[in-house]
Amino acid sequence: MDQFKETNRKRWDERVHQNAASRFYDLKGFKEGHTSLKSIEIGELGDVSGKSILHLQCHFGMDTLSLSRKGAKVTGVDFSGEAISLARSLSEELGISARFIQSDIYKLNEVLDEEFDIVFTSYGVLCWLPDIDRWGEIAASFVAPGGFFYIVENHPFGIMIDENVEDRFQVSYPYFCNEALRFEDEGTYIDPDQRLENKLSYEWMHTMGGIINSLIRNGLVIEFLHEFPFGFFPIHPSMNEGEDGYWYFKDENFNVPMIFSLKACRPR
Repeated sequence: MDQFKETNRKRWDERVHQNAASRFYDLKGFKEGHTSLKSIEIGELGDVSGKSILHLQCHFGMDTLSLSRKGAKVTGVDFSGEAISLARSLSEELGISARFIQSDIYKLNEVLDEEFDIVFTSYGVLCWLPDIDRWGEIAASFVAPGGFFYIVENHPFGIMIDENVEDRFQVSYPYFCNEALRFEDEGTYIDPDQRLENKLSYEWMHTMGGIINSLIRNGLVIEFLHEFPFGFFPIHPSMNEGEDGYWYFKDENFNVPMIFSLKACRPR
C-alpha cells in the first residue's frame, strides 16, 4: 500500500506546476481576485466568515485561500510537498492568511490535534484513498461539536464511465471494488496532451453507501445529500462546458449523476 501511495505522490508532485499553469485552474484570474470555489460549495457552505476550516487534500491551495478571502481561518493539508510549497508561496505572495501542512491524511492526527467548525474537501479526492472507513474516522475526528463536515466530489456512478469511448456512453469501471485500479497515462484530466514522466497511478472506487456510512459510524449526522447531472471537468469527450463553469453531456439522454455533495454535522 505504501508503494501505491508513493507512486501517486510522485505523480502529483510532478503535476503541481503543470496544473498551476493550466487554463483549467486559471491561476492568473485567481491572483487577480477571482475565487476558485464553485457555485455548489459557495451556496452550501454558507457564510464562513470567522469560521475555522480544515481543508483536506487541498492540492496547491487555491480553494483554501479562496475560503480565507471569505473571512475563514483555514488550514490546508496535502500529501504532496510540491503542492504545499506552492500553496505557501501563493499565501505569501498574495498576502492571504492560511496555514499549510504536508501530511498523509491517514497520519494527520499525528501532527494536528485540533477541532474545526468545518472540515472541507472537494473534487477528485476520494479516488486516491484506499481505506474509506479510516478516512471517515479521520475526517470526523476534526469536526468540533456543533460543526460540520462537507464534501463536494465526483459521484461514484460518474467515475464508472469510460472516458476513452467517444461515441457512446459506456460503463467500464466497477462500482463494487476493493482492489486498487492501476492506470498508466502520460496525460491528465485537465490536459490529455500533457506529458508526465510519472505515468503510473493507483486509484480506488468507493460506493455511496461506503462514503456515507464511514461518517455515520464516527458520530456525524447526515444533513443532506445532493446529486447533480454535470461534472466539474470533462470526464467524457462528449461533454461541453456550460456558462456556469460545469461540464454537461451533449446528449440529454446521458442524464446521470456526475457530482454529489454531502453535509454531515457533529451534534453539540
